[in-house]
Amino acid sequence: MKKIALSLLALAIGVCANGIAQPSDSNRIDVDSACSQLPAHGQLQSALAAARAQSNGGFNLDMWGTVVNRDGVVCAVAFTGANRGSQWPGSRVISAQKANTANAFSLPQLALSTANLYTAVQPGGSLYGLQASNPVNTDVAYRGDPADYGQKNDPMIGGRIGGVNVFGGGLALYNAKGVLIGAIGVSGDSSCADHNIAWRTRHTLKLDYVPAGVSGDAAHPDNIVYDITAAQGLQIGVSTSGWGHPACSALATSIAAGLPAIP
Repeated sequence: MKKIALSLLALAIGVCANGIAQPSDSNRIDVDSACSQLPAHGQLQSALAAARAQSNGGFNLDMWGTVVNRDGVVCAVAFTGANRGSQWPGSRVISAQKANTANAFSLPQLALSTANLYTAVQPGGSLYGLQASNPVNTDVAYRGDPADYGQKNDPMIGGRIGGVNVFGGGLALYNAKGVLIGAIGVSGDSSCADHNIAWRTRHTLKLDYVPAGVSGDAAHPDNIVYDITAAQGLQIGVSTSGWGHPACSALATSIAAGLPAIP
């Protein structure tokens, strides 16, 4: 009985090291292979920093960025500030959630940004309840040493993060052949600024060969749509297209209208 107890204890330690379930070798993801078509940490960080440095119509805050592949596996996580505390800590997981959403609800022929989902998920909307459909995998989101957050070895990397986010900052990634290979999520400022920063980051990474979207603008298919107008008895107003997003500032709105066109 003593030998059995010791064996069970050893098994428990192996399964629950660091307080989280550890996948068996047969279930581990080959990150190099799974993420081979996507930006590495350094590329993401450089493009994100360049986008954040521009005027984006927000509060001029530092940002988190996450890239996932087509299966929703986290491939890279980065931030723009001096350290992981220079941007909202909660925005790390939100950026991953946005990336997962843009990937999960975009198709090879049609891209949906997270900004496009806002109106549709409101009560009475065509996608009401969507935001509760795919919860964040908290074991992936919060595992590991926080000192590694935003580094090349961020503990989220290699995990399927899950989550659905329905405001600006998440965009699908299409390579030069028009192939949907994953998505990027950006968080740390107003949702409108997040969208502008994500758009500029994607453009710098040359992964914006978007085939089509719902924005009504062929040159910016999955751009944020500002067409919500006030309506009596409705707190959020009415979106003419059904894909509208609330305006955050006049500057953010004007910047969105002038974002780089798709190739």
